[in-house]
Order: sequence, then structure tokens, then C-alpha cells
Amino acid sequence: MKAKILVIEDVKEMSDLISLYLSKEGMESKQCDTAEKALTLLETYQPDLVILDLNLPGIDGFEFLTIFRKKFSVPVIIVSARDADEDIICGLSTGADEFITKPFSPKVLIARIRAIMRRSQNFNAPPDSTFSFGEYILDYNSFTLKHIVQGEIRPIRVPLSAKEYAVLICLIEHIEKPMTPEEIYTKVWKAEFGDLSAVAVYIQRLRKKIEKDPSKPQFIKTVFGMGYCFSLNGEQ
Repeated sequence: MKAKILVIEDVKEMSDLISLYLSKEGMESKQCDTAEKALTLLETYQPDLVILDLNLPGIDGFEFLTIFRKKFSVPVIIVSARDADEDIICGLSTGADEFITKPFSPKVLIARIRAIMRRSQNFNAPPDSTFSFGEYILDYNSFTLKHIVQGEIRPIRVPLSAKEYAVLICLIEHIEKPMTPEEIYTKVWKAEFGDLSAVAVYIQRLRKKIEKDPSKPQFIKTVFGMGYCFSLNGEQ
């Protein structure tokens, strides 16, 4: 089953770029350059997710989202050049599931889409559902992490415990978003109270397995005063 994505973006170059990356990931997409056209299309087209710009001619993204949420519950990702706190808060409180500011990494957008889709009851991940970062490939279906080693014909499996894998997935599903130890512990250990030092222990274990220099992590970064964040910004 292919994911169906509705892209509402009035800049054709941006809309085409998003659709290109969606196509590479095996997703179907339809484009609309106005909210009015999107609302008409929604009478017959049922997307699994909507990518929405805010600065649209005519009805803007906020007004579209208000109308959309009265009839539909599918996830919405706002992708906008507007990065003021007020815009982000308004977008999320109006009903968006994610807010990504321009310019953005297409790989991050795809990762956010994948994460939302896995949480959506209306979507079944395809058999080849994977996430790549650096020299690694994460396979969600086989619960494996593989390392692409130069000179080797096939990727080498990275030995991860079930808990290490769960922590890694938790961070990737909130890619580029800092998570507190409490949030990670609640999601992975399925408990509100416990020994939070366990989170730091598993973070260190993961860094030793996937970072070239664990003391200077490229992917699993520490965010001072907040916690940990999985990032692609330092990817080479």
C-alpha cells in the first residue's frame, strides 16, 4: 500500500522537489497551489497525510487547516518559511501534527512523514520501510540496524539489544526535536517513574555503536538543559 500525500504549496519548484523525494520513497503525491483547489480535490481524493504551506494566495494555511480539521483527522505537516514562535504555536494548536521551517532537509521531511505514518492507525508501513543515516540503514520491519562498510558486499548487522533499539527508534521518531530523559523513559520503559540514569546509559551504548567519535556525537546529540536529540544536520 502506497502512502498518498497531498502537497499544498504555491511555489512550483518547492512542490516539485517535495513530490520528487516522495516518489523516491515510494509514496504517491498530488499537488495543489491553492487551498481552494485542495478543498475541492479532497471531495474525491483521500490522502494519508497533508503537507501544507502557510503563505498561500487566497485562503491561507491557517484558515485551510481550520476548515480541514472540521472534516478530516489525517496528519498534517506544516512546511513554512514563517518561523516565529507565534506561527508555530498557532499552527500546532490549530491542528498540525508537525511544523518544519524552510529551508529544510528533504531527508528530515521524509523521516518525519515516516514517523507520523507509523503512529497513524490508517497506514501500514510498506515491507521495505527503512531509514538511512550516515553509513547505517534502519529496517523497521526486521528490527535491525545495518552498517554499510566500505569493501564489504553486504551491510553488516549492528548488534543492538531490544532496549537500545527502542531508544534509537524513539529518538528518530522525534528527529531534530530534543527529548528530555523523562520523555524517553516514559516512551521506552512504558513507565512514568523510574531510574532516569538508565537513559544516559543506553545513550552512551548507542553512541559507542554508531558514532565515529562517541565523545563528539554526529547523530545522537546532547542538548544542554533539555536532553537528547537525533540530528541529521551534521551528517556527512
